[in-house]
Amino acid sequence: MTLIPIILSGGAGTRLWPLSWGDHPKQFLPLVSERTMIQETLLRLKGLELGSPIISCGEGHRFMVAQQIGEVSETKPTILLEPMAKNTAPAIAAACCAAMKQDKDAVVVVLPSDHVIADVPAFQKAVKAAALNAEKGALVTFGIVPTFPATGYGYVKAGEKVVSTGSNTEDVYVLEKFVEKPCLEKAQEYLASGEYAWNSGMFVFKASTFLDELKIYSPEMAVLSIEAFEKATIETDFIRLDKESFGKIKGDSIDYAVMEKTTKGKVVKLNAGWDDVGSWSALYDISKKDGNLNVIKGNDVIALDTTSSYIRGGKRTIATIGLDNIVIVDSDDALLVAAKGKIQDVKKVAEIIKSKENA
Repeated sequence: MTLIPIILSGGAGTRLWPLSWGDHPKQFLPLVSERTMIQETLLRLKGLELGSPIISCGEGHRFMVAQQIGEVSETKPTILLEPMAKNTAPAIAAACCAAMKQDKDAVVVVLPSDHVIADVPAFQKAVKAAALNAEKGALVTFGIVPTFPATGYGYVKAGEKVVSTGSNTEDVYVLEKFVEKPCLEKAQEYLASGEYAWNSGMFVFKASTFLDELKIYSPEMAVLSIEAFEKATIETDFIRLDKESFGKIKGDSIDYAVMEKTTKGKVVKLNAGWDDVGSWSALYDISKKDGNLNVIKGNDVIALDTTSSYIRGGKRTIATIGLDNIVIVDSDDALLVAAKGKIQDVKKVAEIIKSKENA
């Protein structure tokens, strides 16, 4: 079976300001390894039978996508340019049209461009299990086995286990329902039950099956998304989706548009060191610490009597004395200094800056 990767690269990543911002969101940055996050997303599929990758992104990121994916892809990618942001469902629908140009029976693996997965073999095993079920007509999502009662993630509930036809299908379940981000008490209940998993935003299905389900549950979106692809302007390195058709779409996520309504949903439970790297504190959690429990990036950082902190240097020297649980991130044009426990408010800073720029 040949899998066609669909990588969604439309996010702004403002919770990782000041590095992730404007024309340089987090997926184009080497935050975890020497490779950028979008490159790592494609590379973790290496070893599987893959078709040409399809990347969905905005106009302003087209050259970065072409360069970065070109550096790690063995085949020329198809780069779809979204005229404006319409959430995940229309982007995936248009990408499925592109996949079916490669293979009318294409099985696609849909991946956000900015996640971290530590255990690649476990991830690939889960992808194979999902693909076997997708070939039979299932719409498969990955449920991340929860490690703590998270209130910042949506959840999926796994129902009855799918009858196994081989070693790769043992962890596949009927998708019973999606659940919004819960309060702490509910999250604790979900964790204790063992029936719930974090909603990963990753999927495997036949492109034709997804489009058929979209026609049933969101028919107008299906028509306009397909029309936007069919009327697209094809350039040497990019496919520009038709602005008029795409602009008429009422944007929605794949969860709301299809996955919460379909009767064909399945869940593969995934325990592979997944993280969506949604904040600097999350990046601290998954990074290697020194003897003082600090994560220090950059050569010109002096940390005296400083503990449990994330410090990312830039072009100038950073020195800290007697600090604990802080985040410092230096960039060419801004400096962030925050208590680690308040780091979620970075998004508010980005919003304030944007409002000033638009004033």
